[in-house]
Amino acid sequence: MAKEQLVRIGSVDDFPMLLGKEVRIGDYDIAVFRTSDGGWYALDNHTPHKKGGPLTEAIVSGHTIYCPLRDLHIRLVDGRVMGPDTGEVRTFRVIVDGDAVGIELPPEA
Repeated sequence: MAKEQLVRIGSVDDFPMLLGKEVRIGDYDIAVFRTSDGGWYALDNHTPHKKGGPLTEAIVSGHTIYCPLRDLHIRLVDGRVMGPDTGEVRTFRVIVDGDAVGIELPPEA
């Protein structure tokens, strides 16, 4: 069974708290968020809305983001859209080791 690959995306200081930052790795366009309580989250940088939109424009509130373009509330931990809307965004595991920040990508990446 293939393992995820860890890709370094920068240092802790490269990611301001409460703001989304776009990271491109090959074909992946990822939005990385750092919450005020020290949480790190990474999601596909596209809303699940049929018209799309970048999640890096989202507003962080606790462990959710609010997409002002599409009026969606999305949970950072699992990428699920909160009711009454539906949908889901792919998530990626973020690894912080000292000052280094990395994202685990699927083996096929």
